[in-house]
Amino acid sequence: MTDFYDSLETRSPDAREAELFAALPEQVGLAKAESAAFARLLADIDPEAVTSRAALAQLPVLRKSDLIDLQQADPPFASLTATPKGELRRVFASPGPIYDPEGWDNDWWRIARALHAAGFRRGDLMHNCFSYHFTPGGFMFETAAHALGCAVFPAGVGNTEQQAKAMADLKPQGYGGTPSFLKIILEKAEEMGLDHSSLTKACVSGEALLPPLRQGLKDLGVDVTQCYASADLGLIAYETAAREGLIIDEGIIVEIVRPGTGDPVPVGEVGEVVVTTFNADYPLIRFATGDLSAMLPGLSPCGRTNQRLKGWMGRADQTTKVKGMFIHPRQVADVVKRHPGITRARLVIEKTGDADVVTLNVECAEHGDTLSSAIRESFQSLCKLKTEVTFHTPGQLPNDGIVIQDKRA
Repeated sequence: MTDFYDSLETRSPDAREAELFAALPEQVGLAKAESAAFARLLADIDPEAVTSRAALAQLPVLRKSDLIDLQQADPPFASLTATPKGELRRVFASPGPIYDPEGWDNDWWRIARALHAAGFRRGDLMHNCFSYHFTPGGFMFETAAHALGCAVFPAGVGNTEQQAKAMADLKPQGYGGTPSFLKIILEKAEEMGLDHSSLTKACVSGEALLPPLRQGLKDLGVDVTQCYASADLGLIAYETAAREGLIIDEGIIVEIVRPGTGDPVPVGEVGEVVVTTFNADYPLIRFATGDLSAMLPGLSPCGRTNQRLKGWMGRADQTTKVKGMFIHPRQVADVVKRHPGITRARLVIEKTGDADVVTLNVECAEHGDTLSSAIRESFQSLCKLKTEVTFHTPGQLPNDGIVIQDKRA
């Protein structure tokens, strides 16, 4: 038994980067050849030239927020899949609805790596409380557990008393599901006088694991780790025993970009999580999740050498409406691009009496009336609205990924 799922987790960062980008041209070529949507999106792209992060950053971004409309216009998968519908293993519907495919590969969503890091091993029984109805969560964790050689009790959601009774009877070693539901089950077991001591580990997802909830579960005898995954991408990142950020999965490339754009930001700066997969059935290239996070510097003390995400830090889609006009983060980014001296910007909308007041806060080493006037003109040209401009010294604005802050009640 080893602490690591495989040798990929401990290869040198340089070796990982070289191997991922050596494989990327083939994946871009597959997407372009087998997916009608990517054939259009990547029409002017030479796959053989996409061999670096700089080259990848030149490709268009596909936003999850657009999937509902794209799929409605071209059902069921907006022609983004590379495998015909009838040759898939399963098809799911997530809220929206967004339709998600599943192929036939073992551990298709790559969740086994996260379960292994959470301590799951061959011969364990998992009490799986992700839903098996419409959405893929139950199967995501079940197929991963099977890949590790674990048995699964497909508990699903609800029926708290029956869950507690089954846990006492079956004595599972581990749990998969949301952390809040695990706490509900364990507290119900305590109330009913049922033994839940067999359950010592859990891999949770689907909601925030805040410190009080983690500690509450620890007090009930369960060591909890979390993973960050989605129905379309599978595993994105996972927690280890080090509890210092989330290790990025070995089967993807992650970028952090300025919200509303496809422009990568420096390590440590908060931005939107953009993922490129190596999935042959659903070859998502530069898929913007809509989630905010940041890359942590350095390596994890757990011994794994991949990059780390700070964790979920909010939503990147901050579109708002002022005086009947929508303002998108990408428009603010376009204003910034017109003025190279600006290092960061934050648009704040407030209500004064009955009037909306719009203020563009910018970090800029040098400023004055001339630059202020030029920024206002750029904003009005691009956003069709007037704004005030307030200057800040570099580093003064919060590093939280917020580009548009709507303070109106």
